[in-house]
Amino acid sequence: MGMPSVLVLNGPNLNLLGTREPAIYGAETLDDVANLCREAAGRLGLEIDFRQSNAEHQLIDWLHEARTRVDGIVINPAAYTHTSVAIADALSAIAKPVIEVHISNVHKREAFRHHSFVSPIAEAIIVGCGTQGYVLALERMATLLAKKEAK
Repeated sequence: MGMPSVLVLNGPNLNLLGTREPAIYGAETLDDVANLCREAAGRLGLEIDFRQSNAEHQLIDWLHEARTRVDGIVINPAAYTHTSVAIADALSAIAKPVIEVHISNVHKREAFRHHSFVSPIAEAIIVGCGTQGYVLALERMATLLAKKEAK
């Protein structure tokens, strides 16, 4: 069997990282985050597929495709966290470990950001760690997949 694979999925407006509200999201770009993830994946023995879309249906199509293609999912659903039952349903249908990531601490922000449709499905939730949260998510995913492999 090859290296475990992880889909790292990013939702709407994350393509604007580095320029959108840097006081909240930092100065790193999405390309910087992708490079950070590739570096971490290499160190952890994971293959990653890093993607971003502003379109809910595209994220759902990628999740459906991932059902038979990846071993785990790291997702920053961005604003869809709080609105998309459809993304939550797609994640539930996958039956693979899911880790939810948010760059900012959503609990220090507006009340509507405190509810997540994804959290009840997630094995872990990482919030407020900046882009390092993606690395932490991949580290946790590697641990979960190694435990699964050992069974």
